[in-house]
This record gives sequence, C-alpha cells and structure tokens, in this order.
Amino acid sequence: MNSLDALLDRQVLFFGGKGGVGKTTTAAATALAASRRGRRVLLVSTDPAHNSGDVLGRPVGPDPVDIVPNLRALEIDATRESARYVAEVKARVASLFGESILKEAYRQIDLAASMPAAEEVALFDRIASIVVDAADHADLIVFDTAPTGHTLRLLRMPDLMDGWLRALTRSRRAMLGIQQDDRTDPILVSLADRLDRLQAFRARLLSGRVTAFVLVLLAERLPIEESARALSQLEEAGIGVGALIVNRVLPTGSPDPFLQARQSQEAEYLREIDTRFASRVRRRVPQLPRDVHGLDALETIAGALFALGGPLAFASDVGSIGG
Repeated sequence: MNSLDALLDRQVLFFGGKGGVGKTTTAAATALAASRRGRRVLLVSTDPAHNSGDVLGRPVGPDPVDIVPNLRALEIDATRESARYVAEVKARVASLFGESILKEAYRQIDLAASMPAAEEVALFDRIASIVVDAADHADLIVFDTAPTGHTLRLLRMPDLMDGWLRALTRSRRAMLGIQQDDRTDPILVSLADRLDRLQAFRARLLSGRVTAFVLVLLAERLPIEESARALSQLEEAGIGVGALIVNRVLPTGSPDPFLQARQSQEAEYLREIDTRFASRVRRRVPQLPRDVHGLDALETIAGALFALGGPLAFASDVGSIGG
C-alpha cells in the first residue's frame, strides 16, 4: 500500500509551508483523492490569499459548496469571521447585562476587536468549531493554511485561549464569592462551555490518530530551512507531522544547458531533503507543463501523490507515517 494512504484515514489534515510552494494544490488533490475513495471530505481554505476556487475551477465562498460527490469546499474570510465573532459576543453581553452598562461594554468590545490579534482569534474560533462540529458531516477535514508562521500562531492558540478563559473564570468566581462553577450564572456557564469546546479541539489536534500536519516544500534553500523550523516547532507543540511533499520537481534529461544547471542544483537539494528528513515520509510531485486549474489537473496531482495511476505517478515514498 502507498504509505501516503494512511493520511486519508485521518480525520483532520493541515497543509502548511512557505508561501507559494503549492499548499492549495496538494491539499485540494488530497481532498479529491479521499473523496474518490468514498470519504466525505470538507476542504477548508484559511489562507487570506484564497485561490482554492481557482484551483478547483469553480467559485468557493464562506459557506460549503459541493464540488464533486463526497467533496465540499469553503473559504474562511478572517475579516468576515471577526465581524461575526464580535456580533456574537455583543449579543451574549446584551443578554447578560442591563442597559446602563451596555454602552461601555460595547465600547470595550469594539476596542478589543480593533487589536491586531482579533482576526486571528476569530479565525481560530471558526477553525475549532469546524473541527469539533463537522465530525457529524465529514469523515475528513483538509485545511489549506496560510504561510507557516501564521499557521503556527493559530495552532498555539489553544494554550493561550485556555489560560485566558480560566483567568476569566477565576475572576468571575471571586466576584461572586464562590469556589466552584455556578451553573445558574450565565457568564460562568458560557465560559465553561467555551472551555469544553476548546479542550475538545485540543484533544483532536494533539491526537496522532485524528490529526496530521503535512509540510509542502520545494527543492530550494528557503523552503527547506522553513520546513525544518516548522517541523521542530510542530513537534514541540505535540502536533504530529504525517508527511513532507516535495512539489514541482523538474523532469530530467533536458538537453538545454540552463535546465541542466537547474536540475543539477535541484538534485543536490533533493539529496539534502532525503538526508535531513530521513525519518519522515517524503513524496515528490513533478512539475506539470501547465498551471493546475480544474479537476482534471487535480486528478493528475492526486495520481502523483497517491499512486492512483497515470503517467506522473512515478515518485516513491520513503519512511512511514508517524503518529
């Protein structure tokens, strides 16, 4: 069995890497491959520079749309999510407090919403909701993420949010003069519910049987170094890395001197990748003669990734899927 097939048995996959390495293409091809095998798949783009619709060859927006049988896709807009998140918070506040303090409460909420991290918090909240709630509607959720640094900040958010929610809970208990949660207090109930959802998301994120992170890179210096850093940081955070996909590998045998020089340098980087990431599953995907656009092109990439057949399914896997 192709060793990458183990990825398709997970429930959540995050595709990450340096900008421009082909995260969207490989994520969409993986989602398509899983759907062809009968799994219900939701492809989610969290990258502000959305192009999943371009790759899939049809419009994709903030609500799930059907692409092919068993495959749906959506794009999360951080600005839209932030506005929705603020509106929900204001609605909860309005149900808890009297008119006399609502104006000041709203002012504080709007001030917090203007902070640089507000959109990241809202984006994280939507991602967590999808992971926790979509299990009833999807067998596999594939996330096409923003460039590595932004994605790693989002994946560290559970620890930050956990500490913040627990601090708010302690403050509320002190205000009420109680030691335990009071299920009659709406604020404590809301905080407890959010903590429960956060812990459910964290449990799925850190489970090697549920979630894997797939690093996409090119056989070039900067993507290699960024992948090495990301691998270390993901392991430190307890998030399993399922595979590394080396994208856009040049075909060999060209008589052109320029292409021969590029192939020679690429060969050096491919050997370095094999050495530095020797214990990891690595998959090479060839450079296509044309841009990837539409389902036919994605089928070709899926064939290269999962050995589904076809002229480009020549790359070999090394290593084994880790937990």
